[in-house]
Amino acid sequence: MKLIVGLGNPGDEYVKTRHNIGFMVTDVIADKNRISLNQFKFKAIIGKGNIGSEDVIVAKPQTYMNRSGESVSSLLFFYKLNPSDCIVICDDLELPTGKIRIREKGGHGGHNGLRSIIEQTGGNEFVRVRIGIGRPKEEPRVSDYVLSPFSKVEKPLIEDGIERAAEAVETVIAEGVEAAMNRFN
Repeated sequence: MKLIVGLGNPGDEYVKTRHNIGFMVTDVIADKNRISLNQFKFKAIIGKGNIGSEDVIVAKPQTYMNRSGESVSSLLFFYKLNPSDCIVICDDLELPTGKIRIREKGGHGGHNGLRSIIEQTGGNEFVRVRIGIGRPKEEPRVSDYVLSPFSKVEKPLIEDGIERAAEAVETVIAEGVEAAMNRFN
């Protein structure tokens, strides 16, 4: 069994923001694989289903980004999964808009959602699928930037990135992390 976690913030005001790209990707994964995100457990909206022959749980933590680890650690504990059974999808300021980067393990890279997961689970050995949201050209506060919507120019790039990230997660599950890294990084 694999746990697929898309990071974001709950609430209508955050739906189309850069920080919610993890939620956007999990919605695509759930739709493509006919997984209903219709349960609220462990401070997350979750759905259970299959991707290929693999049982999966798709989750969107509702704790706000900075406390995502509370939900992820509870899900891992309840389903008796290891962090290595988890795939986390999130935004990345350091990548150009729509570009994908997959890593098998590593640090948080300044991302507070990943920091929370590492702190709460006690490990960093989970797969990360990061989608670039770019850096702002001017220097507004980073918190304002990540909570802003994508521009008209960025929308096609991010829509493509969301589709490719969903495909990358499916590749991680079907063929392994290395195959996904070779294909999408």
